Amino acid sequence: MSNLPDPIRVVQLPDGTYTYADHLPTPIQPAAVPQVVHQAPPDRTLQRIALGSGIGAGTVAAGVYFGPLLVGALTAIAANLALLAFLAAVLAWGVVSVVKSVGGTDGKAAAKTLARTRKRRR
Repeated sequence: MSNLPDPIRVVQLPDGTYTYADHLPTPIQPAAVPQVVHQAPPDRTLQRIALGSGIGAGTVAAGVYFGPLLVGALTAIAANLALLAFLAAVLAWGVVSVVKSVGGTDGKAAAKTLARTRKRRR
């Protein structure tokens, strides 16, 4: 017994266009059988696209589930890196300010050397 869904048939209409067989109107049933009017036929568009391109339904489900998780994780990583870069800039500014104010002439020379080194790296 196969677990595969029923194959979807394509038929040609009298006007020459093609359509899927599950979109065709159902034949009128005898009046003794009540019809359910409020239900629409199932939409198989995503299934047709995914399975028609050669990937399985599990791959589609994984993409739907893990896609937003990946975006969230990358956003969190980017926010952490931005915070670390800001923290490093504030600490460097603090070190230069302290060295300038405390060190006298040697401190000012060291601060100039540090500032030149930072400019060269850019």
